[in-house]
Amino acid sequence: MPVPDPRSLDFAALETLRLVHTLGSFTAAAEVLDVNQSAVSYTIAKLRSCFGDPLFVREGGRQVPTERCEGLIAHAQGMLDTLDDMVEPDTFDPANSEHTVTLACNFYERILLIPKIVAALRAQAPRLRINVINSLGDGHLRLLRREADLLIGPFGRAESGFHSRRLHEERYACLMDPGHPAAGKPLDEAAYLSLNHILIDYNGTWKSAYLKEIEAAGHTLRPAITAPSPAGIARMVAASDLVATVPRRMGEAISDGLAIRESPFPGTFDISVVWTARVNASARHAWLRERVFAACR
Repeated sequence: MPVPDPRSLDFAALETLRLVHTLGSFTAAAEVLDVNQSAVSYTIAKLRSCFGDPLFVREGGRQVPTERCEGLIAHAQGMLDTLDDMVEPDTFDPANSEHTVTLACNFYERILLIPKIVAALRAQAPRLRINVINSLGDGHLRLLRREADLLIGPFGRAESGFHSRRLHEERYACLMDPGHPAAGKPLDEAAYLSLNHILIDYNGTWKSAYLKEIEAAGHTLRPAITAPSPAGIARMVAASDLVATVPRRMGEAISDGLAIRESPFPGTFDISVVWTARVNASARHAWLRERVFAACR
């Protein structure tokens, strides 16, 4: 069987390569492309023959890229980005747009910001499809992999390739039952550390700023309970001796009669919107960012 000429490859083949690389699965790539898995397998087989490399090897249930594949992806990404820039219109008509926009964020933003953002977007672009995904601790990678258009949260990026804009400042506070002995008095460091804490550890993907302050002061928080997410925290705190340290605005939104007290370790941080330099000049993305800024102002 003759080896295919690499010049016969098209952008669709490169997009398939990129999707398998990003998703680690032929099946997942086929679902995104809305084709049969056999079509993805055929394309990867053609690419393997063209470049004389397996490109992917199966490890632990995932398709893991070879070193040669990583090099090809670096080149393909630039070409695909250029193609996207070429077909991106200079103007954007939100009233008639049927694009899909993807916002990466976590629980805080879904509670406090996403409802306002969705309302603002739909008011001007009723046909727009909005996809909200978890950012966890690596949301910037989702931007680079083009899995998201915007990243919203405590993720301001200063390095080359990213832009960011601050939405507001946030600080941590203590959420507790109003009958808790500590609910009626200020908390100093010793009193705070002696409480029965619920620690939200985000499955190890993120370390909260107040924890960094505690460690910087030479202390260690020893929680009574560890949870992966703030979801359900208010119910756990209610009618108990437990205390949860959460961002203050979120605490106010979910408190439902619980007491909120200042923390001696406020861990002040910023909530920001982040996007890549690649989409900075796009009319569609500029419109999206302005609507988000206006909704969250």
